Amino acid sequence: MGKKEKGKPNQLGEVSRDYTINLHKAVHKETFKRKAPRAVSHIVRFAQKNMLTEDVRVDPQLNEAVWARGIRNLPRRIRVRLQRKKKEEDDGKGKYYTLAQYVPVDSFDNLKTEITKAQ
Repeated sequence: MGKKEKGKPNQLGEVSRDYTINLHKAVHKETFKRKAPRAVSHIVRFAQKNMLTEDVRVDPQLNEAVWARGIRNLPRRIRVRLQRKKKEEDDGKGKYYTLAQYVPVDSFDNLKTEITKAQ
């Protein structure tokens, strides 16, 4: 096992992970008219933290899944696939971006974070 050198950051690569995000906990005690927008921004913050990228792009199907029952009646949990991808254009905000996609599931029982290589 190689030892990590001090002061050298890990090299990021393209990777894909499936997460379950508890939206109910994220928007607890939030005003009704702010629940869905806050849930989307919570997903973006979650992706930034876990995928180590500043640029997060939310897929339209994920946005529709959050807003499916209106602004105030959110799903309690949502399954999200976060893919770290290499940028084609060079706009100076890092080499990678994260694409957040909706993963439909029947039940959230016994779901774990699944790590796969990016396609």
